[in-house]
Amino acid sequence: MKCRLEYPLEAPPIGGWRAVAEGVYWLRLPLPFALDHINVWLLKEHQSWTLVDAGVSSPPSRAAWESIITNVLSGWPLRRIVITHFHPDHYGLANWLQQRFGARVCITRTEQDAAARLYACFDEQAGKRIDEFFAGHGLEAERRAQLAARGNFYRPLLAGVASVDEYLTDGSDLQIGDRRGKVIIGRGHSPEQACLYCEEEGWLISGDQILPEISSNISVRPEQPDGDPLADYLDSLARLRCLPADVLVLPSHGSAFRGLHERISALERHHRARLERLRSACSEAPLSATEALPILFRRPLDSYALFFAMGEAIAHLHRLWHAGELSRYRDAQGVYRFTPI
Repeated sequence: MKCRLEYPLEAPPIGGWRAVAEGVYWLRLPLPFALDHINVWLLKEHQSWTLVDAGVSSPPSRAAWESIITNVLSGWPLRRIVITHFHPDHYGLANWLQQRFGARVCITRTEQDAAARLYACFDEQAGKRIDEFFAGHGLEAERRAQLAARGNFYRPLLAGVASVDEYLTDGSDLQIGDRRGKVIIGRGHSPEQACLYCEEEGWLISGDQILPEISSNISVRPEQPDGDPLADYLDSLARLRCLPADVLVLPSHGSAFRGLHERISALERHHRARLERLRSACSEAPLSATEALPILFRRPLDSYALFFAMGEAIAHLHRLWHAGELSRYRDAQGVYRFTPI
């Protein structure tokens, strides 16, 4: 999935920041995962700031914010927080910052609904939902128990649910000081992710919709067990191709880069190759999502990675199923299997 990209800017250290352009700051906050950072973006207005994404709710992230508030905000208030999507590394501290500054929060309605629903879910309910969903796709009881025991692992990563002041929609404009940002909705990685494009300054805040070095997780979730998120994701990539090839992409993970079209092509090839491997495997014998794991992932999967890997395996099988290339049925054990039509 490698492609030739240009990285014109040195990334800040975790907990640090750097200027990207006039009035645009790149902040890098710590994450308590294997993926150890998230990039968030601070945009200067007229004696105030707009923030895009907030970081996860954790003591190290709060400590990083205290330093940023002192050294970067320089006494100017945080007027607005734009949340690209509901995942906790993006949403986690939005409510904390909103309460501190009285900032307006902007997000798409579907993402806000997802955040509120998951935050309110009890541990037992979340564990049961995961157990039943993955049982239907062949995951062994012992590994299901490991995942279910985590309960609602979303809730502890949020400092509460923020109060929304404006719902973002595709094509809507945000006036940020003297610049105008256009909202571009991306789907697949999350239901209705808001990317922000500034044509006059030539940059795109892409969230997790497009990343330079890793592929965004595309998963079927228990809340939409028959969904086809990979189709949504590929459609969204095709829409981003209409932006200029030399736009400066400001992603949530990894480094700022140029080479949007090349990266889109690489991601499309990546998913086509995965679909082809599954298509070939299903031609030999009916396949469950659990049996697809070693076909798609060549590394050991701990319980954290297993959750996302199962969702992604189901998503790729569902893409072939919804495309009419595979049929889906339940075997005698109640496990979904996929086979050529």
